[in-house]
Amino acid sequence: MRIVVDRDLCDGHGMCEAMAHEYFQLDDDDVMHVLDDSPPESDRAKVHAAVQACPALALTLEG
Repeated sequence: MRIVVDRDLCDGHGMCEAMAHEYFQLDDDDVMHVLDDSPPESDRAKVHAAVQACPALALTLEG
């Protein structure tokens, strides 16, 4: 599993960070950074929920 972000779509809402702060972080300019783009399978449900919560549909999971 790999987290992919479309920076053109990301509006910096922070829903992903709120749900999975181990993997997502907004900086002071509301730019989202993926802290670990290949989370372990054990965190799949948590990361999937964070990706699905993105109101801008800027996040996807591959694999």
